[in-house]
Amino acid sequence: MLTTTKEMLLKAQDGHYAVGAFNVENLEFVMAVIAAAEERHSPVIMQTTPGTVKYASLDYFAAMARVAAQNASVPVAIHLDHGDGFDRCMQAMHAGYTSVMIDGSHEKFEDNIDLTASVTKVALPLDIPVEAELGKVGGKEDDGPAVEGESPYTDPDQAQQFVETTLCSSLAVGVGTAHGVYKGTPHIEQQVLKDIRSRVDVPLVLHGTSGVPDDQVAEAIKNGICKVNYATELRQAYTRGFMGFMSKYPDTFDPKKAAKPAMEEIKQLVMSHMDNLGSSYKA
Repeated sequence: MLTTTKEMLLKAQDGHYAVGAFNVENLEFVMAVIAAAEERHSPVIMQTTPGTVKYASLDYFAAMARVAAQNASVPVAIHLDHGDGFDRCMQAMHAGYTSVMIDGSHEKFEDNIDLTASVTKVALPLDIPVEAELGKVGGKEDDGPAVEGESPYTDPDQAQQFVETTLCSSLAVGVGTAHGVYKGTPHIEQQVLKDIRSRVDVPLVLHGTSGVPDDQVAEAIKNGICKVNYATELRQAYTRGFMGFMSKYPDTFDPKKAAKPAMEEIKQLVMSHMDNLGSSYKA
């Protein structure tokens, strides 16, 4: 059955590995991610952005995750990624999401605290963990505003105050990564991450990880990252598999036939990440 991210991430923190959080766009993404988790015996987080749930609905994705979890032998969580306001988080919780993120990183520090605290006040008594974000993860997430020209790093002193005041369950930090497709080789500022880790004790989250070299991610996990998000790479993998099949068999009109190699591309990608994150055989 579905579980929350709280126990998953605390176990990862104690075990010095990270749990992969994979953005799912449709039924095929859900099935491929679950298949990878089953084969790798890994806990897994499936997550959706506001843009994705606008395409379908929170109820659709919660239902798919629930069915997948009922038939899975590994812990599964369904998480709202980059929740764009108090109301969206409440809607996700009502739909059956077992974890939510409230993203107030575009707000002033004090306003971010107030917004995050308004969500934790409702969610934590219901045993639903709340991820928050402090600092700026660059690029453009979903249909939100692009982050450019600002310091991308989370201030360690602010992080301590933020966690103590909001009571958030986990914290997404800005350490040099960006959403979307990188134009160059990304670089994680590991010292910034170490400084944040020394100030806060909640699990830390890495966003914008698609395209980040595996060795940098592995080092970030050693320095305190417990949850790692992947979105763009999964979209690329699915499209690559689907379009590759259609280019070979252009007369195909059954979408299930093209979806199978697309799902296999996602499955192989997710398993590779689970191996690097250290979550394989941890379920």
